[in-house]
Amino acid sequence: MSKPSIPKGTRDFLPHEMRRRNYIFDTTRIVFQKYGFLPIETPTMEKTETLMGKYGEEGDRLIFRVLNSGEFVKKSNKASFEEENSIRFANSISEKALRYDLTVPFARFVVQHQNELTFPFKRYQIQPVWRADRPQRGRYREFYQCDVDVVGSESLMQEVELIQIFDEVLSNLKLSDFTIKINNRKILSGLVEVVGEADKLIPITVAIDKLDKIGEEGVVKELREKEISNSAIEKLKPLLSIKGSNEEVLKAVESIVLSSEIGAKGMEELTFVLNSIKQLGLNNAKLEFDPSLARGLNYYTGAIFEVKANEVNIGSICGGGRYDDLTGIFGMKNLSGVGVSFGADRIYDVLEELNLFPQELASSTQLMFANFGDKEAMQSAIWLKKLRDNGISSELYPDSHKLKKQMNYANNKNIPFVALVGEDEMKNQEILVKNMETGEQNSFTPIDLIHFFTTTTF
Repeated sequence: MSKPSIPKGTRDFLPHEMRRRNYIFDTTRIVFQKYGFLPIETPTMEKTETLMGKYGEEGDRLIFRVLNSGEFVKKSNKASFEEENSIRFANSISEKALRYDLTVPFARFVVQHQNELTFPFKRYQIQPVWRADRPQRGRYREFYQCDVDVVGSESLMQEVELIQIFDEVLSNLKLSDFTIKINNRKILSGLVEVVGEADKLIPITVAIDKLDKIGEEGVVKELREKEISNSAIEKLKPLLSIKGSNEEVLKAVESIVLSSEIGAKGMEELTFVLNSIKQLGLNNAKLEFDPSLARGLNYYTGAIFEVKANEVNIGSICGGGRYDDLTGIFGMKNLSGVGVSFGADRIYDVLEELNLFPQELASSTQLMFANFGDKEAMQSAIWLKKLRDNGISSELYPDSHKLKKQMNYANNKNIPFVALVGEDEMKNQEILVKNMETGEQNSFTPIDLIHFFTTTTF
């Protein structure tokens, strides 16, 4: 029999990894709730028609399809197979797909439940998504996203609050050096209009979005491959190399796009957000206007964001933006929304590389009672109940094995204290506790032991 394994791009998580992941989820959730967001969940699978066409050509290719159940071959479009029309054939055998992100399913959710929601509707969602991408460091085929979105408001204060949420969550996770990059798709629309390629916004923004990965030469090459004119490329080149403070970059970009009405509108929106954050201040984040930031998703129409941890070479760890009419594709027009997503898996990798996970996550058990036999185990169980009733995480080793084996168990689980309850302890109604790090042993009454664990910071 071959050794069991899992699909590439997916992972098992051991207990210590799950404690760390839950720390990220809990930290994120607390901030989301502080800002008034409410939790929802959507199904793992969506109808294929719900997802397809929402992420651009490249995104659509990364959607995991789910085969129809039953005799799907008999019901398939065989003519399309013979014509080698792979998309039409795939649609005939796959009516469902794993969700690619949380935003498009959220738009479907809003339309479907519009009569049950209060608008503006603020939701958060922490669930896995799937992409048929090439697995590599920081990029998985199954990964979690932690999303917050507001629909039903065009106020730019929503963008301001989302920047504050980026800053607060990542600061609470002890990240001290990270950059929130911001741009506006209206600025990019104005730019392609000014260079004479207004009908090619998507191919241009998809290429520009790869600047960090493939460099200026790579972007220019891709623009040529997409049949963007040489004159337009020459006008776009300054955008790829603009440097300086936010004020300097704003001034430089403004001189390029101000002749475009939509470009001017984008500059106005961006300036409002930057000025608002300047007044409010941030904890650890640096806010940077990056005119080359494009984000490849087709549904963005206004502000767009990406967040990078400056000390780790891993790509963006968060992203998001404004979408003015995403619900319109499901029949609910003129409902603007804006949202951001925290990439929990990449954040995990960053915190691990920088050694930022709290030490107390090493063990979920504060105290283990050793087992010296049935009578001692029962007395330990009585005291265990009192400890647990007071919120102290504690456990009893289940078998009366040799003490060395029990101590090894405690060490392997990083349990900091072991209680030793023998005949003398039962007689004196005291608990002998060993500090596993220092080897020091002290006796406590049950009440004193509860006080020790509830008042001591470890």
